[in-house]
Amino acid sequence: MQDAPNTFDMPLSGLETREEWLEKVAEITDEDGYVEPLGARHTAIFVEDKPTLLVSFETHAGIAALSEDAQPLGWEMTKALGWSSLCIVADGDTWFRDPAVYAYFDRLVDDGFFEEFDQVIFYGAGPCGYAAAAFSVASPGARVVALAPQASLDPRVAEWDPRFTKMRRTAFDDRYGYAPDMLDAAERAFVIYDPAIEVDAMHAALFTRPNVTKFRMRFMGERLDESLMRMQILLRVLAQVSTGKLTRQTLAKLYRARRNDPSYQFNLLRKTTTDARHYLTILLARKVLEQRRGPRFKRAMEAAGNVLVDEGKPLPPGFQTEGA
Repeated sequence: MQDAPNTFDMPLSGLETREEWLEKVAEITDEDGYVEPLGARHTAIFVEDKPTLLVSFETHAGIAALSEDAQPLGWEMTKALGWSSLCIVADGDTWFRDPAVYAYFDRLVDDGFFEEFDQVIFYGAGPCGYAAAAFSVASPGARVVALAPQASLDPRVAEWDPRFTKMRRTAFDDRYGYAPDMLDAAERAFVIYDPAIEVDAMHAALFTRPNVTKFRMRFMGERLDESLMRMQILLRVLAQVSTGKLTRQTLAKLYRARRNDPSYQFNLLRKTTTDARHYLTILLARKVLEQRRGPRFKRAMEAAGNVLVDEGKPLPPGFQTEGA
């Protein structure tokens, strides 16, 4: 077997069509894995290496957005730690509700595929997070990381979620259906979400189980996977899941990286200004301006300071408005 870094360093970016991308992936995985179509909109990409398997659910658009080389997330763990990778790629947001995908996982179970690995980790975000939880039942004892997953889009369960109305005629009550129930066989699952997005918090509440750790990442926005990749903590989360070291406390330590993340800082500024928390706006803006130039933060800081002066309220120590 070739060394993983040599095999998977080839970039896949710049390929114009999904078909071209899959052809190139097939070339790369020819010796150590396979590419298998699963119906019209899904593909299984398997790469065998060490006995830890990451089963990731991704979309073609998501791969292009997250990876400079347009490679599946599992390949990053293959290159870094030598993990095996099974990536189920969807053409668009399908929630992987496809009989061809069900049949594929049924076959893996019948063949004892997951039993060949010492450890199996399922991962996904959003619709892919739903799939990671739902299909984890195929490998009892697996560990799961799901970012902002939906529990179901069955209108009888989640009629309060208005985002995906086009999916309401899709069956979520048959095989691999209700994601929280499918986690019952998992050793441990982590559901990570932004509670400021109310519908995501409502879905997360449905995942309440003894073997599920829910962790809130406030003000990180809708694309939690992009945020964690940008902060360089997503791969560390997966690595700590593998070693059994991921806890609420270690997640909190990793989440400290948000303090230097521009997207988080802007979201927090939007919240403090909307809520007229002028004192906090000054503290936030001053901290950001210590790190980098930020015209929007400077303007917000001055505006907040002027309001506090006009209202006769105290200013943070050492802070003066431009007119003072």
